[in-house]
Amino acid sequence: MERMPLEWIQEIPPVTRAWTAAITVVSILEQCKIVNELDLLYSYRQVFVGHEYWRLLTSFVYFGPFSINLIMYAYFVARYSRMLEESFYLNRASQYMWLIAVIATSIVVLASFLPLGALPFLGPYLANALVYIWARRNPQEQLSLMGLFAFSAPYLPWVLMLFSAVVKSSSIKGELLGVFVGHMVFFLEDIYPSISGGVRVLRPPWEYFMHAQEPPTPNQEDHQQPQVVE
Repeated sequence: MERMPLEWIQEIPPVTRAWTAAITVVSILEQCKIVNELDLLYSYRQVFVGHEYWRLLTSFVYFGPFSINLIMYAYFVARYSRMLEESFYLNRASQYMWLIAVIATSIVVLASFLPLGALPFLGPYLANALVYIWARRNPQEQLSLMGLFAFSAPYLPWVLMLFSAVVKSSSIKGELLGVFVGHMVFFLEDIYPSISGGVRVLRPPWEYFMHAQEPPTPNQEDHQQPQVVE
């Protein structure tokens, strides 16, 4: 018996489910002219001078008008964010929300140095960063692009970037920004601890408080990544 859509939605981890739902709802509201696209986009002047702080949130859940690009990015969020959350942050929604917050903050900071209006939609670049992290954490995964050719997961961000450039015939500076942020977060979270004696630069702040309350335990590992089930 085929699963009902509601059952499939309920199987999606909470953070990915909430983000995907927000993308869908905001797109419908904009399509129905209930909200104005210009009130959703990121603008340094509007946010930090005009005090329109809601744009820091809406710019990550609005992926542009309803189009093939919106469907493609919504699919990326539902697929790769779900796999990342299920594989590494299952039952740890707060940890995954912290990862997304770090990436989103980095994107906002970098986008603020670009010309006005250069990157009005920030959600796709957050998705690019998450895809990059998932791809780097699953180097043995084999993928294919519409069945045309196969490649290993670490090449996925670059394949998607090339595909986007061909389909949209536009600059890929936004995609490069997402990959750059994803690489920095991956390095600090997955590589740097192994070469610095376990120091986690991106450790959630509440873990410092929780760790301070715990009695010292000999040979206790500071951080251990969950195993990926092949």
